[in-house]
Amino acid sequence: MSTAVTTPVQNSEERVFEQSLRPSRLREFIGQKQKVSNLKTYITGARQRSEPLDHVLLHGPPGLGKTTLAHIVAAEMGAKLKSASGPLLEKKGDLTAILTDMEAHELLFIDEIHRLKRSLEEILYKAMEEFHIDLVIGQGAGARTVSLALSPFTLVAATTRAGLLSSPFRDRFGITLHLDYYSEEDLRIIISRSAVILGVRVDPPAVEAIAGRSRGTPRIANRLLRRIRDFAQVEGEGFIDTRIAEHAFRALEVDEIGFDELDRRILLAVIEKFSGGPVGLGTLATAVQEEKDTIEDIYEPFLIQGGFLKVTPRGRMATPKAYQHLRKIPPPGRRGLFE
Repeated sequence: MSTAVTTPVQNSEERVFEQSLRPSRLREFIGQKQKVSNLKTYITGARQRSEPLDHVLLHGPPGLGKTTLAHIVAAEMGAKLKSASGPLLEKKGDLTAILTDMEAHELLFIDEIHRLKRSLEEILYKAMEEFHIDLVIGQGAGARTVSLALSPFTLVAATTRAGLLSSPFRDRFGITLHLDYYSEEDLRIIISRSAVILGVRVDPPAVEAIAGRSRGTPRIANRLLRRIRDFAQVEGEGFIDTRIAEHAFRALEVDEIGFDELDRRILLAVIEKFSGGPVGLGTLATAVQEEKDTIEDIYEPFLIQGGFLKVTPRGRMATPKAYQHLRKIPPPGRRGLFE
């Protein structure tokens, strides 16, 4: 997995750092305005009825605030939150133990829900809809099934790949929210807020420069701020101005729109090795010596959203915007794209 400064994937070092910057209430959450407004309405309605909130599915690229929203929902509901991870739930007993331990109106947050085993999805079906699970007691001919009632709870699930969930499973979620990339205006607010919490001064042009390179992702914005703070402390006077920011961007190899070295390698491979595409994901991954999942889950969403890459039934293709940004001349057969 890539550890570049512009990857939206959280590393273990950042967990404590992110918690210190994480908003704790919906009124503090910046961005996703309409979705947050709708979520506030759903929460208020559930609280007024003294009912558990409908099950919530949060999906979208990494780093946009899915985990933060899960914690906020629990706080707004005045409920406890238990956390689990789809890949780490290996056995039926693991999930059963969690479900039977849930208290009334408590929230269960499962990250990377798309990596949950299908056999465990089936347990969740009944638990989510009917608040009970079936346990098999004994073995062989003497085995019997016992239905065990569960306390009414809310499942909050997060995923970067909602399409990998089975349709019956997706249908169990009463609330589905897709988180979009953030505007530069929202990112500037987030960066300024984080700078205050971190106790670092940043002039407005530098805030704007960081926002423009943050790939629409708060996690990347905060990571860039943290790294530039180091340059300001060691090579400056602790104040982040545009001179220090630009120096840090050059050292980090982050260009004016947030491309890092792997972004450029991906696009250059499509353009130079495969004449602009189409090229299959596996072939492209081999060409840039990176895992397929890293390209598909971490890098492609931004490249596609930004209009630099498109996915066709035949494979990945570079767009005219990619040629222009990398200052490459398209091959003769593709120059008509620019006309």
